[in-house]
Amino acid sequence: MSPDSKSSALRAFRESLAGAAPPGDLGPGLIALWHAGRGDWVRAHETIQHEDGIDAAWIHAWLHRQEGDLDNAGYWYRRAGRPLPTGSLTDEWDAIVSALLMRDAPGTRR
Repeated sequence: MSPDSKSSALRAFRESLAGAAPPGDLGPGLIALWHAGRGDWVRAHETIQHEDGIDAAWIHAWLHRQEGDLDNAGYWYRRAGRPLPTGSLTDEWDAIVSALLMRDAPGTRR
């Protein structure tokens, strides 16, 4: 995915936050981030808490960082193989969404 395509995909995802429900073609990680982007931390957490894998751990970590529970966030960042970030929550949300969108873009599925 080119940088322009990545930017367009992130912009489209942000625009989808105005809808009543997440787009139907999203996996659980992006659905959780969609709810988080709309300010529904509880629904985001409920969506991701039973998912496995590095991406789910990263999202789970971000949610606990957003919540202010840095000990719990640290646990999930370690599970995701990532250091505790020092940048803004918004920048990290953008990075997670972009990474997942890029991985799930047509022609990039494994």
